[in-house]
Amino acid sequence: MDALGQAQAVREGEVSARELAEAAIARIEARDGELNAVVHRRFERALAEIDAIPADAPFRGVPILLKDLGWRQMGEPYSAGSSVRDGVADAPDGYGVVSLREAGFVMLGRTNTPEFGSTITTEPLAFGPTRNPYDPAYSAGGSSGGSAAAVAAGMVALATASDGGGSIRIPASMCGLVGLKPTRGRVSLGPALGEGWSGFSCPGFVSRSVRDTAAALDVVSGMRPGDPYAAPTLPGPLAAEVGADPGRLRIGFLATHPRGDVPEAPEVAEAVTRAAALLESLGHDVSPGGPQALADPDFPQHFGNIVANNLAAQVASLGAARGKPVDVEELEPRNAVMVGTARDHSAADHILATQWVDGFRRRMAAWWSAGHDLLLMPSLGVAPFPLGWIPADDLSLGFGRTAHAVAYTSPVNATGQPAVSLPLHRTAAGLPVGVQLVAAAGREDLLVRVAAQVERACPFEHAALA
Repeated sequence: MDALGQAQAVREGEVSARELAEAAIARIEARDGELNAVVHRRFERALAEIDAIPADAPFRGVPILLKDLGWRQMGEPYSAGSSVRDGVADAPDGYGVVSLREAGFVMLGRTNTPEFGSTITTEPLAFGPTRNPYDPAYSAGGSSGGSAAAVAAGMVALATASDGGGSIRIPASMCGLVGLKPTRGRVSLGPALGEGWSGFSCPGFVSRSVRDTAAALDVVSGMRPGDPYAAPTLPGPLAAEVGADPGRLRIGFLATHPRGDVPEAPEVAEAVTRAAALLESLGHDVSPGGPQALADPDFPQHFGNIVANNLAAQVASLGAARGKPVDVEELEPRNAVMVGTARDHSAADHILATQWVDGFRRRMAAWWSAGHDLLLMPSLGVAPFPLGWIPADDLSLGFGRTAHAVAYTSPVNATGQPAVSLPLHRTAAGLPVGVQLVAAAGREDLLVRVAAQVERACPFEHAALA
């Protein structure tokens, strides 16, 4: 059952909330020894909280796991994938966590993530690698890799995630799941934060069904007082868009990257080409092409500088909180280099980079304003990769491979547009490959309509659950 199916079973008395939680706990204990998806467990506390859940809570008793980056719970372990931050959350519950609790979800623990979420594979030195349920030799992706592996393995039907450069869509692609990055400002990062990575990062979920993703986003969406961004108002609940007719849409698609410096990945290109044919068969106007701004060779440098600057600020904040500055030697080599680079940037450098991105965002938006509804392209710019493919001891190779992998996702973080990864393809070896649909800012409703239409026409397979 997906999360909505579980909630319905509880309402109808087919299963109790406690039985649901105990079944999820048993599944975690049976599978996580191999996968290493759950790094903090709160089973006893979760079971003790069940009786206090209101009977009319829409997701009463449905188990969920929280990504151990963001999604803070006061007094619970919080590490962000790092040994530097090894303690309990010292900030109040995040608004998203409060909303999940009020909706009746039972929070069983926290999932693995790379240190500070700064890469595309979940292999932190502090907690060890998370393995892909489809093949344990392969990465589950990152940074929401622990959440994706847990959902793909059937530990829970739904887990929280976040996406600053592809960190919802990439693990969704790697693990055969639905992963929707919302419009900037749709889900509040408060009260601890106003924005993440200068607005690039957005909270969300990984799930096995479009309807679960839509309903979960309904639970946590909404601007809170003091938030720096406000997403355009949706016409109604996203859950109501599941099954709605999207009409005949004008969809562009890119099977290869227009920038020219991203190596072609044949199985990835095949996934997009097949998805384009499927969308055309559903009655949409599908043709090659996309925003010319994607070809700008300067984008990766500006995006990378802004991320590095934010990482340096995060590390400085950790040092202030513990009363002792964080030495770069305490960080994983990748993050040490990024922080060291950022410390050479001036405040003016950062402002100029954000202003460049402002212009990039307007150039991207012009393509949708000119009459396109959706852009179809890869969720991940490379084929599914094994653990160790992003090497810790060869940073130049690692940074290069990461840049190719996020070439299709990071621009959408910079623009703040919504995008969804759908599990529509498998490699010859049976590994999932997702494709990504991108809508104009504020149009999650359109994404949900089309994603549900695609799901009906080509039901998603979840072999890792077997």
